[in-house]
Amino acid sequence: MSELMVALVQASEKAANIARSCRQEETLFSLLIEEKKNDNRKVSADFKTLADVLVQEVIKHDIGKRFPGLENNIFGEETNEFMNGLGERIQVVLCEREEDTARLLSKVLDGNMQAAEALASAAHQDIIIPNLHTGSIHIPNHDLGVWVDPIDSTFQYIKGISNWVPEDSIYSRGLQCVTVLIGAYDLRTGEPVMGVINQPFAVMDDSKRWRGRFFWGISAGPLSVNSLSSTAEPLSRGDSPTPVDPNPEVRATAKLSAVLSTRELKRVRALFQDCCERGVYYASGAGYKALCVILGLVDVYVFTEDSTYKWDSCGPHAILRSLGGDMADLKECLKRKQAGRPKERPELLYNTPVAEASGTEKWANRGGLIAYRSKVDLEAVLQLLTTIEL
Repeated sequence: MSELMVALVQASEKAANIARSCRQEETLFSLLIEEKKNDNRKVSADFKTLADVLVQEVIKHDIGKRFPGLENNIFGEETNEFMNGLGERIQVVLCEREEDTARLLSKVLDGNMQAAEALASAAHQDIIIPNLHTGSIHIPNHDLGVWVDPIDSTFQYIKGISNWVPEDSIYSRGLQCVTVLIGAYDLRTGEPVMGVINQPFAVMDDSKRWRGRFFWGISAGPLSVNSLSSTAEPLSRGDSPTPVDPNPEVRATAKLSAVLSTRELKRVRALFQDCCERGVYYASGAGYKALCVILGLVDVYVFTEDSTYKWDSCGPHAILRSLGGDMADLKECLKRKQAGRPKERPELLYNTPVAEASGTEKWANRGGLIAYRSKVDLEAVLQLLTTIEL
């Protein structure tokens, strides 16, 4: 498994390079601007979707090349089929040679060879990740599936705000909210076992170029390891590399901090604003909000709506598990608490589609979600939410 973890990190770095290239290469950036300014553009392909699809296909190609067969179990939101201005249906794939990839992409981009070559160059770049110590936790690769969100928070990616000022290190919007999310899960149980969050636009340097960062975690059975621990030795799941509240009782809700979506229900926002003494923050991107919990910037990320998907949550969920936290089905937790079974905390699972749903809705997190690092914080949130109707 450690080799697969390294491969997932490398794939996320290549994806981040593609995302940065689309904003920093003049030819590619002009396509983004054209989309942003002109809804009736003549560019036949939706360029932001092409970037998403290319990232997704690069991940499938690179992982499948190193672990044959696993590419059949890599899933994401995007289809790889486009129709160009001539009415040709084109499937975007990563070819073995860079020039072949460029020619294929140029067909999607109606002959824009300069843009196609810039994208192909980023897609074929070799990535080396030094000193990635993942331990030797082992799960057979054929037992795994992979969820990919190639560019999470696409709206912020296209909008491209680079100078937003954070509040307590949390960005409510801007390129810092954009993430690449990759999560591996057990095909039989649906449990997340490996995750990567890559933040392509973490810091802008003095030359106005973006630098990224990534975080990873493995949680397999009782053992966990992650990039945030001070040691590379596996931890028993439930241990945490950061201090947690030693009080076994549910701490006062007023001591919580939370990150929410601006799309959250008004009554939920009002409740948290009134009751969370340590602060309520708003941010774009499901992956970024989960990252805020992973980094300890807030205690919980709560979303009561059903508009996140398995590709949004699988990677962050695995990292949270490796830190002793979890990501749970919020409404199911509330049901069980109200039924007198508060110790049952149904975490999100990734192998079963929503019954009677179709398209992308098959993979929605229908009960909403809560991401947390401490069970005490989970219980405090559930206690708070029982006071209103969802």
